[in-house]
Amino acid sequence: MFMESHVFAVWDFMSLLKALQQKLTCVSVPWTPTPWPESRRFINEIVLGEESDEFEGRAVSHFEVYLEAMQEAGADTSAVGALVDGIAPNELQIDLAGAPTAAAKFVATTFELIRTGSLAAQAAAFTFGREDVIPDMFRELVRDLNRESSGELSKFVWYLERHIEVDGEDHGPLSLRMVSDLCGDDAGLWEEAAAAAAAAIEARLALWDGILAEIQRASRSR
Repeated sequence: MFMESHVFAVWDFMSLLKALQQKLTCVSVPWTPTPWPESRRFINEIVLGEESDEFEGRAVSHFEVYLEAMQEAGADTSAVGALVDGIAPNELQIDLAGAPTAAAKFVATTFELIRTGSLAAQAAAFTFGREDVIPDMFRELVRDLNRESSGELSKFVWYLERHIEVDGEDHGPLSLRMVSDLCGDDAGLWEEAAAAAAAAIEARLALWDGILAEIQRASRSR
């Protein structure tokens, strides 16, 4: 049940990442350099790893590894599969009718930020709602899974450990530098970034609380 909801956060992470890549780097033709060389390098490095990491001798996105991990664990991938299959290019109105309630609310918050938020706000949400918080959160999960798993969660454990390795060592500190790079000495941008960071953390908490409530309801009905 956790994976069937959390996979939507894995997917929407890629959408927020791509929104940042569109603005921090140049993805149009003809090419021109953007004003943030350190941040564009950072974002391109994340895209390389997240969209085409090396796993079991092949290139694959972390989202696709997560889907494989769900299948290995016996989780249902049909809801997120339907979402991805139904996406139209460059369409930011996402049909979340099939998603679990908590996951749908989380993704809706992210896409509202993508549609209306400033670049600084998007970078802050990415940093404080995702990159900066992930390693410590996942470390406890990995310890429990390594102790309790009998092999059916091996790909999920790889996914978690990979994020601890990358986010803890490199991405977290670099993402903080990106926010500073984009806000500079502009007090208004720092206020926008702070508000977006707080909203992203609140959305993450609501997602976890919603998943826990679903699991508790299912447990009581058995």
